[in-house]
Amino acid sequence: VAAGVSAATASLLARAATGDEARAFALLAELSEALAVSLDLRQTLPLALQRIVDYMQVEAASLFLLDEPSDELECKLCVGPVELTGARLKRGQGVVWRSVVEKAVIVVPDAAADPRVYRGLDAQTGFVTRSLVSAPLTTAKGVIGAIELANKRSGEAFDDTDAGILRLLAAPTALAISNARMAAELVEQQRLKREFDLARRLQKLLLPKRRRAGFPLLALNLPAHEISGDFYDYFDLPDGRIGFVIGDVAGKGLDAALLMTRAASLLRWAGKDGIAPGEWLRRANEELCQTTHGGRFVCAAVGYYDRSNGLVQMAGAGFPPALLYQSGICSEHRSEGPPLGIVVGQEFRETRLRLGGGALYFFSDGVTDVRSNGGRLGQDGARALIERHAAAPPEVRLRSIVSELRQLRLVDDTTLLLLEESRPNAAVLLLRQVFPAEPERLRGMRAELRLALERDGVAADLRDRLVLAVDEACCNIIRHAYAGSCGDIVLSLQRDGDVLEFELRDDAPGVDPSRVTPRDLAECRAGGLGVNFIDALMDGWRLQPCAGGVGNVLWMWKRVVAPTEELP
Repeated sequence: VAAGVSAATASLLARAATGDEARAFALLAELSEALAVSLDLRQTLPLALQRIVDYMQVEAASLFLLDEPSDELECKLCVGPVELTGARLKRGQGVVWRSVVEKAVIVVPDAAADPRVYRGLDAQTGFVTRSLVSAPLTTAKGVIGAIELANKRSGEAFDDTDAGILRLLAAPTALAISNARMAAELVEQQRLKREFDLARRLQKLLLPKRRRAGFPLLALNLPAHEISGDFYDYFDLPDGRIGFVIGDVAGKGLDAALLMTRAASLLRWAGKDGIAPGEWLRRANEELCQTTHGGRFVCAAVGYYDRSNGLVQMAGAGFPPALLYQSGICSEHRSEGPPLGIVVGQEFRETRLRLGGGALYFFSDGVTDVRSNGGRLGQDGARALIERHAAAPPEVRLRSIVSELRQLRLVDDTTLLLLEESRPNAAVLLLRQVFPAEPERLRGMRAELRLALERDGVAADLRDRLVLAVDEACCNIIRHAYAGSCGDIVLSLQRDGDVLEFELRDDAPGVDPSRVTPRDLAECRAGGLGVNFIDALMDGWRLQPCAGGVGNVLWMWKRVVAPTEELP
């Protein structure tokens, strides 16, 4: 083939004196430009193939593309006395297949005497192939097809010069086809993304909004991909009870999302009547068994909570065990029934328990399937995660649990639902850190503080500004309070309702608070803007020396409302 290309190039150069070379390169430029102008191959390819036919003075030409699912070559376009569009060649049939497999230009001077020639198409059409040449359409991803020319109009046989010319002309054709395919794939990806975005927005609309004022149910949903097969719901009943649902649809993608939408609506409809949880699941199961196909099913847990006496009535269908954390003890309550949508006439057993000041957790298997270096998190890992954050208020606890899960590898949709009566608001310690008053220690302080604020759900932009403010305060303590002497800094961060409180303690000589004021910004000198930054960012701050002239305490506070919508 290289020899053919070299011969073609030599031939084109040899034609310079007669002007044939100019025609050849003009055709190559014209062909490349025409194919680059439009991605609509239905318009450009027929013109390109006709130009090749006219330039090379042949009777017929065909463009075959590889159909990977069937492993066949299909004629997508032809020029000549017979119509071959749609004709298919099985692997190994004809010179065109050999050209694709060998990734080489193949010349057949005498078709009648060459066993490589497939004679089936001639037999079907009545066309007589005397000589042919076939060039592969090669892209960066491999060969996608071939161009085949048959019979010179002069009656001469194809030679290596013709092979080289066809290979040159096949290159822009292959590039145009590849670009058109990539453009079509991009358009399809954008269409799918729009559909996924719409499906995700619709799913979020189905989830109930978070309630405030001590509502005992909190929940969150973390999709593993664009859309989720998990769902949750809660609603009020006329008798004062609260109904709740959490579910997990088998599978992923749009099919699972559509079933999730149906299952969520169905379970809400069935539970609004206030029927017993077992009957609630039975009704939903009967409906899903009639309308769900293809091996799809739904795992779910449903129940009611009576705030007047703390009683929980619940039933499960293939859902992971609920965990009740009460007085430092974590107990399991398993789902006895199979998933919904599989067995007609299935009964579901109910469980009753009293919350008694405890916290009841429901979670999809996305929690236990989270991957870490040690393998799956599992039920024991989920139990340890709950116990680790049990002392925090419910909202802070859920954010902390989510933060830990996100540091691992989520492999499935993850949904948690927490049932717990609200406790009186109390300040929650988020961080306490003691470190030497040395500049090189501030990097570790910033990392720990940033992590604590992230776990508390503080937005990234505000979180970084708060870290910078505390860093400026620490720098001032090191530079001005300690002034080169040794000592420690104690940093405490706590949340009291909607307010974040920062406290910095040192054991340096007492500082006069009246001397620590924002600098006049009209002064033209570098540095000294730390107090200005703190003053602008924080809602307030106060510096007080300790009794005895040793030690100082700096308090800073910022109102940061905890998220009240669905946790991300």
